[in-house]
Amino acid sequence: MPKKRSGGGLSPTQQAAKFLGVSVLAGAVLAGIALPAVGALGLAAKGSVEGFDALPANLKTPPLSQRTTILDADGGTIATVYSRDRTVVDLKDISPYMQKAIVAIEDSRFYEHGAIDLKGVLRALNKNARSGEVSEGASTLTQQYVKNVFVEEAGDDATKVAQATQQTIGRKIQELKLAIQVEEELGKKKILENYLNITFFGQQAYGVEAASQRYFSKHAKDLNVQEAALLAGIVQSPSRYDPVNDEAEATKRRNVVLNRMAQVGDISTAEAEKAKKAPLGLKVSRPKNGCITAVNDASFFCDYVREVFLSDPVFGKTRKDRAKIWNQGGLTIRTTLDPQAQESVHQSLKDHVNKSDSVAAASTLVEPGTGRIVAMGQSKPYGYGKDETEINYSVDHAVGGSNYGFPTGSTFKPFLAAAALEENVPATKEYSSPYDMDYPSPIQTCDKPWINDNSYRVENENESEVGPYRLKEAMAKSVNTYFVQMLADIGLCPVASMADKLHVHQGNGDKLPQNPSALALGSVGMSPLTMASAYATFASRGMYCTPVAIESITQKVGNKQKSLEVPKSTCSRAMTEKTADSVNTLLQGVVDSGTGKEAGLSDRDNAGKTGTTDERKNAWFVGYTPNMSGAVWVGSASQKVEMKNITIGGVYHPLVFGGAVPGPIWKDAMTGALEGKDSPSFNLVDIPDGDKNKDKDKNKDKGGDENKPDDGNNGDDDGFIAGLTNGGNANGGGDGGFPGNLIQGPGNGPGGRR
Repeated sequence: MPKKRSGGGLSPTQQAAKFLGVSVLAGAVLAGIALPAVGALGLAAKGSVEGFDALPANLKTPPLSQRTTILDADGGTIATVYSRDRTVVDLKDISPYMQKAIVAIEDSRFYEHGAIDLKGVLRALNKNARSGEVSEGASTLTQQYVKNVFVEEAGDDATKVAQATQQTIGRKIQELKLAIQVEEELGKKKILENYLNITFFGQQAYGVEAASQRYFSKHAKDLNVQEAALLAGIVQSPSRYDPVNDEAEATKRRNVVLNRMAQVGDISTAEAEKAKKAPLGLKVSRPKNGCITAVNDASFFCDYVREVFLSDPVFGKTRKDRAKIWNQGGLTIRTTLDPQAQESVHQSLKDHVNKSDSVAAASTLVEPGTGRIVAMGQSKPYGYGKDETEINYSVDHAVGGSNYGFPTGSTFKPFLAAAALEENVPATKEYSSPYDMDYPSPIQTCDKPWINDNSYRVENENESEVGPYRLKEAMAKSVNTYFVQMLADIGLCPVASMADKLHVHQGNGDKLPQNPSALALGSVGMSPLTMASAYATFASRGMYCTPVAIESITQKVGNKQKSLEVPKSTCSRAMTEKTADSVNTLLQGVVDSGTGKEAGLSDRDNAGKTGTTDERKNAWFVGYTPNMSGAVWVGSASQKVEMKNITIGGVYHPLVFGGAVPGPIWKDAMTGALEGKDSPSFNLVDIPDGDKNKDKDKNKDKGGDENKPDDGNNGDDDGFIAGLTNGGNANGGGDGGFPGNLIQGPGNGPGGRR
């Protein structure tokens, strides 16, 4: 293409000055804008060159925002997210028809003039003067590109967008000066490439590649002449010429472009006539943007990845810095999500809990020893309609979760047991474990002692639970008084220290309060991710690893790829191998013969713990194998639903407890997630139950199945809900049973139960 500049050999600056002079003398229009008097411009006729030279000419072209693709661990697409749907392509990957069509209709003398088309200006001035109105503009394609750069830089800031598009003489002159810079620095082909990548084609499509995919479901390099003409015609007014909403108007505009292509010699008249008779040939791919489109209920995981990006300093010093990178897009984010595990979690939740139920369920699976989050889902779908939510029940509030998390009940007891074992309390330690008792006082904290003012009491689940017990049996039956006595024995500080080592914290990010309700009976709220990661420490023989969701990130800036640093899991020893092995032995007993029997896996080593809280507003099962850890929570986000006489997933439950609803969800999710994977074994230790000849079950005639709801009169593990007396909102108790004796206790949330 010729690169001859019009203007009689004048320099770009001289062309600009001449242009200004002509415009002022004509008292007419530049690009559809009436020019004011010379004085208003601040440019005297004789000093126009010097005045124009004084204008800034430094166009900082921002990288074009592009779509971000989030992938699972196998490379499959989870979701595509973007602030602007765009894929930047080289000029060689854009159909020659498209290149010719956009030049023909927008700036047919593009290859002949410089930044300013003086002939075009004069033609526009003459035509507008004859018509008495603005009927033709004179902006070159280069000037249009400059304007689009300002719009791109404005992003989603409505005020900046308005400023970038305002039709003022000052803005036009600035664009003109910058267009000269662009012409000199880039050249025609690069300007055309940039223009086709930056401009808006309607239907959320920015750039010709996205537009080609949107309207024709093909690459820009494969566009034929009539398709290229249609896209080129849209640019002038994307809403007016939208072929999806007004096919007739779009067809007329396409044909105008085809005629113009014939007029300038890009195609023959016969080719134009043939193309004009062709149908539009739309094959529309609807916009699919955002985490709401994620597969296999991975929307919440997708949103978690976004929140991690925006909150982790590794991606930028401030949230504003990180948001700028995220909004820029062009990221390919490889995550830790295992598609097999995610599908299993999704299916298990779907099978056990309906989205229309009055309660919800959430589940998260992590890999011990690496911290990799392999699955995350919940029963309430991601969305904005009825029975949908944007709140991710699996994570902390800071990354999209509920305000405080959910009280964990007796699933906290293994942390207390681990702290005691680390303090050299033997696993065979026996406590009297009466049915009910006052809280021992004082109990030492890391600071001043906690004092019982004689108003705090704790009860076991039912009157048949009377010690003495040893740790293994107390854990299997989730005996409240045993663990309160153990807490009094070692003090609150070792438990708080163990919680810190396991990164166990409240859903709002705060540390756990140092009181018996929180550090023995799980009265404060936490997230399933926090619990799954903490239990993974037992599976990895005492090594805690911070959870991670991102494996790698590459970013496309223009046409270049670069790798970004990503957060890494940090592993640290939280307890000795012996302590972890001992806890594994204790919690294996829970699924073998304790309150978690309904969750137990028959084909591989597994362990876990149940938990149910005050008035049955929360039910948990947290469990693990040597190579996977998972937490399941069931309850209401509002914490107002009491799970009694309730139907969940089409199944009626007189009472909900950790072993009977969360347990089976965990079992099914883990079974599918682990199918075909190795089945390693725990390193167990021998922990005696106690004196088997001692008749501890004095009410055996009242006994029953611990996982079967009763009428409150038998002596099994589903008896009366135990509680704490006065002083707060926490209630103790077991994992199931008739809601009797609900007595308030210390703390700021529901207390531990089975």
